[in-house]
Amino acid sequence: MLKPLLRALALSTLLGLAGARAETFPSRQINIIVPFAAGGPSDVIARLIGEQMSRRLGQPFINEVVTGAAGTIGTTRAARAAPDGYTLVMGHMGTHAAAVALYPNLGYDPREFVPIGLVLETPEVLVTRKDLPPNSLREFVAYARENEAKLNMGHSGVGSISYVGCLLLNSAIGIHPTLVPFTGSSQVTNALLGGQIDYFCDPIVAQMAHVQAHSLKGLAIATGERHPLLPDVPTAAEQGLPQFAAAPFYALFAPKGTPAAVVDVLSAALDQSLDDEGLRKRFADLGSAIPDKSRRGPAPMAALVKSEIARLTPILQAAAKK
Repeated sequence: MLKPLLRALALSTLLGLAGARAETFPSRQINIIVPFAAGGPSDVIARLIGEQMSRRLGQPFINEVVTGAAGTIGTTRAARAAPDGYTLVMGHMGTHAAAVALYPNLGYDPREFVPIGLVLETPEVLVTRKDLPPNSLREFVAYARENEAKLNMGHSGVGSISYVGCLLLNSAIGIHPTLVPFTGSSQVTNALLGGQIDYFCDPIVAQMAHVQAHSLKGLAIATGERHPLLPDVPTAAEQGLPQFAAAPFYALFAPKGTPAAVVDVLSAALDQSLDDEGLRKRFADLGSAIPDKSRRGPAPMAALVKSEIARLTPILQAAAKK
């Protein structure tokens, strides 16, 4: 009787250990869906943060680029993925806030994603062609109101960060210029350099070299504080237009229903990664700001999504009616 009992106990122990190993997260590769073009900001940010989280969790993080419809195609795929923590999405202000107003038949509700946490924010800058008369935001406001009918604004596509940022600017000024779409930020910049369009709102990292070289005019940073990479460019708030506030967030999200224990593991790894000095320097060189501890984690990110949807929806819906 003793030997069968011991064998049964041994088997039970082995099964218990196997079950524990099966429940250990993560035990295999984690995919980050990047809903924008390879090599773009979302792809670069996802790769850099994935490398750091991989070191802490001992499993590879691989980017999966799924483009289309201003990032909503890839984000929809993420929303429909198995809620097991092995598929995440690198979302941003466009996919998880502006899309609600811009796409009536959106295949997901950004508020139903489970946030892993805020990765960074990257301020936008208003740039104009170098021969446009205004030399400050105040002068631009006056000029834009007087020349609205002939003013051309470039953007990277409906729902893009540049589109949303400049609509915030236009709304604050009260103008409705001609909107000129392009397929990406670099194409808009080339058109601006060539004098084919008048102005553009874009993350600072893509425009700082042109502003520093005086090939484009940098008129305003769309945040409350000046940026160290362009210290001579005043903020919109300094120049009397605090409504022009555009510092798009980039954040990791998991599908609805992802277990809390899995979210906790991922969120802790993200938090630790954001404290890495090498990563912090790399993001700073890209003109981006890593959030303070108080703004990290699932709860602050969920609140940010809701507040940005509430802020952007009326502005974008009003613009769409024009």
